[in-house]
Amino acid sequence: MGLAAISLSALVVALAVSCISEVNIGVLAIVFAWIVGVYFGGMTVPEVIAGFPTSLFLTLVALTLLFSQAQVNGTLDRFARRAVRLCRGNAGLIPIMFFALTALLSSIGPGNIASTALMAPLGMAVAGRYRISPFLMAIMIANGASAGSLSPIAPTGVIVNGIVVDMGILNAQWAIYLNNLMIHTIVAFAGYFAFGGLELFRRAGWTSAGSTAGLIPDNVEAQPEDAAFEPRHWLTLAVIAALVISTIALEVNVGMAAFTGALILTFTRAADDAEAIKQMPWKVILMVTGVTVLVALLQQTGGLDLFSSFLARIATPASSTFVTAFFSGLISIYSSTTGVVLPALLPTVPGLVEQMGGGDLLAIVSSMNSGGHLVDVSPLSTLGALCLAAAPAGTNTRRLFNQLMAWGLSMSVVGGVVCWIVFGLL
Repeated sequence: MGLAAISLSALVVALAVSCISEVNIGVLAIVFAWIVGVYFGGMTVPEVIAGFPTSLFLTLVALTLLFSQAQVNGTLDRFARRAVRLCRGNAGLIPIMFFALTALLSSIGPGNIASTALMAPLGMAVAGRYRISPFLMAIMIANGASAGSLSPIAPTGVIVNGIVVDMGILNAQWAIYLNNLMIHTIVAFAGYFAFGGLELFRRAGWTSAGSTAGLIPDNVEAQPEDAAFEPRHWLTLAVIAALVISTIALEVNVGMAAFTGALILTFTRAADDAEAIKQMPWKVILMVTGVTVLVALLQQTGGLDLFSSFLARIATPASSTFVTAFFSGLISIYSSTTGVVLPALLPTVPGLVEQMGGGDLLAIVSSMNSGGHLVDVSPLSTLGALCLAAAPAGTNTRRLFNQLMAWGLSMSVVGGVVCWIVFGLL
């Protein structure tokens, strides 16, 4: 077995282990990279370690720290609760509002997992209060979170855009974000209206227009629904706004801008930085950076070319968007989209296009992104699990589990078809 096959086998084993165990695949990937690189490839340890994505690591730490501060000081919670008032009693608008709000939160920086963790308890409680199907609420919240996940200032967007730049595709961050947003909006709203959303518009909402009194059960959040914004919350919002404006309009480095914002909130005591650091998704950060070390080794040994050859044997330029979305979704059902699937599969795209003899790089990248994220409503994925855990009292959780599982499994095929239509035919 050649070195390329050995390195690719190491990645396949790491993916399989991540599906059936609690071992952090980032740690496993680093160990595999060391063993394969040093003992099979004759490389030195510094050469293996050179694959560690230092810039990506710093950017992820900066962004997650800033938005952990915004979460622990109550800013995001207050913002979310006030947005619920805009529904003004229309039950049909409530899940739509949660889709839009979760997508917005995910887009401005926290990412899909943090946004779902924030919105799921609130949204599922509202669903229980107003007899809205928890399944409908779950697919709207989870898809909303994934819809905004590829924003240029969100953690997943930073990861994907870094890989895409290495492919030679420049200035594509907004196209990637909008493509993913479009696909999730299409799928989420199609599911919403197909499974009962229209019926909700025929219901009467709460009688006091614009009021949310009684909307949020007391045991869902310690933060009162009508709590006023304090100076620290306004400062936090101002820092986030400055981050968005500076990175978009002035092209300031997003990681350095986020570190600066976090430092401002710490020095002004607007947020508890120690608590925020505890809340940061260190597991995901380790997964992403660890897998990247192994993928960098595959690039050097030819393992990625080997995988590209496999995909090229079953895909054509016309069917590539379906095939790549399908495989991304299939693996993502059991593994982390952000931490494992996209860092492992996206680097294979240039080789795939070359071996197929043609194809649209950006269309295939967008298909992988959307296909991998669409299945995340599955209860085996973090987003689906958060929604299931937040199900209101009286919910048949076994039925909800089965509904989310059926949706997640079907999305590997549905996502492939939708991506083929949008990015292939259209």
